[in-house]
Amino acid sequence: MTTYFTEASFRFLRGLARHNDKAWFQAHRADYEVHVRQPFLRLIADLQPALARISPHYRADPRPLGGSLFRIHRDARFSRDKSPYKTWQGARLFHERRREVPAPSFYIHLQPGESFVGAGLWHPEPDTQRRVRQFILENPGSWKAAAHAPALRRRFAMDESEMLVRPPRGFPADFRFIDDLRHRNWVLWRPLEDATMTGPRLRHTLETDLAALGPFVDYLCAALDLEF
Repeated sequence: MTTYFTEASFRFLRGLARHNDKAWFQAHRADYEVHVRQPFLRLIADLQPALARISPHYRADPRPLGGSLFRIHRDARFSRDKSPYKTWQGARLFHERRREVPAPSFYIHLQPGESFVGAGLWHPEPDTQRRVRQFILENPGSWKAAAHAPALRRRFAMDESEMLVRPPRGFPADFRFIDDLRHRNWVLWRPLEDATMTGPRLRHTLETDLAALGPFVDYLCAALDLEF
């Protein structure tokens, strides 16, 4: 079995969190390439066959630029935090039509003590939120199967970081999934231990997780008239 990340990967990210400036990053760029960026690109490439079995419309794209791997550089133009670098590395396994229409994604996150895998819609526009809510209202049975299956929820949790205080206007208060309609994001996720990220079964673990998340992503694609 293949390993991708090591303790050196986490050591680099911890160091970047302590010294988030251009001079430190440039001095340690080789560590970033060898221990974080290149292993992550290999992992993305190795996940593509399993992802294609889940959906032929999703891509694990290992291109260094424009692919699945997010840039380590932060866009700080509109943020009070002017730190130039992210202190994690993330990858989005995306729908082939992501540039045309809003689409759910699978996501893998590498960060010391805070790694995770998940899938769903993150920060969708209001119109996309409205479409998902209406679809859940009209298709509650398949929502229950896709988002509340007992085996799924034993493994994954629904992100609740951003929710409406009250149910959205125009939806019946007695709807059995009314709390799900309060979400601004629809994301299922679970943490991954550092030992999992550095261990030889990481790819197998992620392939199992992506497959388990497939029906949830399929439902969100259906809500947005996307192929799955």
